[in-house]
Amino acid sequence: MAAKPQSDHDKRKQISIRGIAPVENVGNVKKSFNRHLHYTLVKDRNVSTPRDYYFALAHTVRDHLVGRWIRTQQYYYEIDPKRVYYLSLEFYMGRTLSNTMVNLGMQSACDEAMYQLGLDIEELEEIELDAGLGNGGLGRLAACFLDSMATLGLAAYGYGIRYDYGIFTQKLENGWQLEEPDDWLRYGNPWEKARPEYMLPINFFGRVEHQDGSAKWVDTQTIFAMPYDSPVPGYGNNTVNTLRLWSAKAPNNFDLRFFNNGEYIQAVCDRNLAENISRVLYPNDNIFEGKELRLKQEYFLVAATLQDIIRRFKSSRFGCRDSVRTSFDTFADKVAIQLNDTHPSLAIPELMRILVDIEGIDWEKAWTITVATCAYTNHTVLPEALERWPVSLLQRVLPRHLDIMYEINQRFMDLIRTKYPGDNDRLRRMSVVEEEGEKRINMAFLAIIGSHAVNGVAAIHSEIIKTHTFKDFYEIFPERFQNKTNGITPRRWLLLCNPGLSDVIAEKIGENWVTQLSELRKLEPFANDENLLRQIMKVKQENKMKLAAHIQQKYNVTINPASMFDMQVKRIHEYKRQLMNCFHIITLYNRLKSNPTMTFVPRTIMVGGKAAPGYYMAKLIIKLINNVANVVNNDPIIGDRLKVIYLENYRVSLAEKIIPAADLSEQISMAGTEASGTGNMKFQLNGALTIGTLDGANVEMREEMGADNIFIFGMTVEEVEELDKRGYVPRVYYEKNAELRQVMDQINTGYFSPENPDLFKDIFNSLMHTDRFRLLADYESYVECQDKVSELFKDQMAWAKKCLYNIAASGKFSSDRTIGDYAREIWGVEPTDIKLPAPHEKADPDTV
Repeated sequence: MAAKPQSDHDKRKQISIRGIAPVENVGNVKKSFNRHLHYTLVKDRNVSTPRDYYFALAHTVRDHLVGRWIRTQQYYYEIDPKRVYYLSLEFYMGRTLSNTMVNLGMQSACDEAMYQLGLDIEELEEIELDAGLGNGGLGRLAACFLDSMATLGLAAYGYGIRYDYGIFTQKLENGWQLEEPDDWLRYGNPWEKARPEYMLPINFFGRVEHQDGSAKWVDTQTIFAMPYDSPVPGYGNNTVNTLRLWSAKAPNNFDLRFFNNGEYIQAVCDRNLAENISRVLYPNDNIFEGKELRLKQEYFLVAATLQDIIRRFKSSRFGCRDSVRTSFDTFADKVAIQLNDTHPSLAIPELMRILVDIEGIDWEKAWTITVATCAYTNHTVLPEALERWPVSLLQRVLPRHLDIMYEINQRFMDLIRTKYPGDNDRLRRMSVVEEEGEKRINMAFLAIIGSHAVNGVAAIHSEIIKTHTFKDFYEIFPERFQNKTNGITPRRWLLLCNPGLSDVIAEKIGENWVTQLSELRKLEPFANDENLLRQIMKVKQENKMKLAAHIQQKYNVTINPASMFDMQVKRIHEYKRQLMNCFHIITLYNRLKSNPTMTFVPRTIMVGGKAAPGYYMAKLIIKLINNVANVVNNDPIIGDRLKVIYLENYRVSLAEKIIPAADLSEQISMAGTEASGTGNMKFQLNGALTIGTLDGANVEMREEMGADNIFIFGMTVEEVEELDKRGYVPRVYYEKNAELRQVMDQINTGYFSPENPDLFKDIFNSLMHTDRFRLLADYESYVECQDKVSELFKDQMAWAKKCLYNIAASGKFSSDRTIGDYAREIWGVEPTDIKLPAPHEKADPDTV
């Protein structure tokens, strides 16, 4: 691998916030690197590949984690704090190497060591495959939360599933999305440690025996959950927490008859069916599908995790590690379980089953413990995303849990009858068991009833779930409902991905903002400092040039780095309204075609994101954007004034390149549909301006930065409701707006699909007949707002000033703040600074 140019290396060395590595540290890194290359990978420099070098560096960095990791767990064992368990079916971690070097403060040493060895650390970082164990915001939020929990010194554990295949790799072929498996483990994972000694049995199917007032779940089929642990280092402290991911393993025992009747080979092959549980991540995170495999995944996660939690509780220092019978009186004082959406909500009946059936605790006491232990985060108000499991499926797969859910519901219905005698409609509305049509269990209702805290993830979202989605439950349990506005980790989303801007900020206000993001408010007095504004814009331009070079290499499209970089990157879904962005592209194209000499602010519009494989309309939207891009990018009249790029296979590592280069962030969902959004926060932190509706966290962003520093358009939640009451007629908007009508007619008549004029008729018909997300109603306001964006972009200093106000107002949106709020107001714990014990002190049996 070629060495870096001296000037580039010197520039990286001089990053003020990372410092210059001491010589002895560089020497140690080189020594460790060569040792791992030789003894771990069994290679020398003559035959090593770039991937070998990446693995050697990863193992070198990991070595610096292990001592802290073990001592952190020893410390937890000694003081026995209340532990937080974050259960999520998704953890969208991305790459680990860069983030770990930043949090350990060893990036400069590693950079210099690799340079001295003739290697390019940036090339090595690019070799690492993303750990894409999530669909989008929910999984990435979980990853940010882990970083913040470790940085704040919380005794916290993440629990999820170690999917063999993460979110699919997106390929574009003739503008259509194709899905390929994401075999992220094919080269191995240097960051994880398998723990076969903690493998646990998980039961499915079977039947329930009732006798003497007790129940037994018998004749079950058993598989095993094998844990894989990954370290989660805090920033600049000694804390290293654990992310434990479970992998499904078939039992080793065989029926000996298979050896005698010739079916042995088939028996071995059938074992693989059990291991399918952890084979692949479900990609439909906003369209609920009641599939048996998904139900098994959800139960697999909670059953393994709760066994682990209870084992740790029983062996804890101040639990009852020496007593014959464990007392669960202190369980909720020592254990906090956070359910990341309804996916892990089976934890509620599973904990009840363990406490009642196995530990012999009476129902009322077990229920008190369960409610005091569990808390539920709601992430969506879209009806199609809320989980409702068919009773028939639960009866077959988890019969004992269905019994428990029936009992929970019966007791809850008795409470409602007492509070609202004679209100049968309320009973119907609030029943966990939905009787209409196919009998189903409403998992969100179960999560609310079985948790002591229920939170939304932005102020407006939390109000919607109180006044609309779960209004009946709020009236019963008003004390349970809270808001916890989402946040992002500033380590990955500024310090790591945008070192140039990090330096500019650090030189002006110091480095405390890395762990106290509210310190960015200190930038506001410099809003008229032209030198600072020019530095911010210089960094932005450098990031844009890097991205332009990447796009040239990847897509063979030349873009103008001086143009406005207009970004919309997120999952492709109708409610996120990528289609409205596409309408604006076509509108700009039509304007230029009709008046080629007009004054026009150049734009490069980039859209990225994956559509669920079975989501027809989302995939059709991707095809439309790509067809429009093909027309626009190849029209000589347009030139480089307007370019459209569809960013293939959007993922965390690509986001780290895109977000620092963005000028404009598109957050344009219909008001009342986006729970929060976290992409909007990442763009804001990196100095992009936002165009958006008053939806999700956009509302609070405007409050923080001031209405003059964000571009708000479209209807509010109240205006959407009022429109619906009057009766929404999409055709009215189509007929009264000439530009809109032209766009829709072009789509409908095949202007962008001459080879198949009917290709996009379904988009036209959907909008004209239902337009569920009111795109046509907001179109005119959106286009007018975009015109204001273009006008401001002409004045680069005025634009830079607003960028500074955006950065300065980002403090509220740190995941450190969010986790601090969870800790104090839901989990009942205080952030702490880890004081490491001496190495000889006694270790937890579950050391890591």
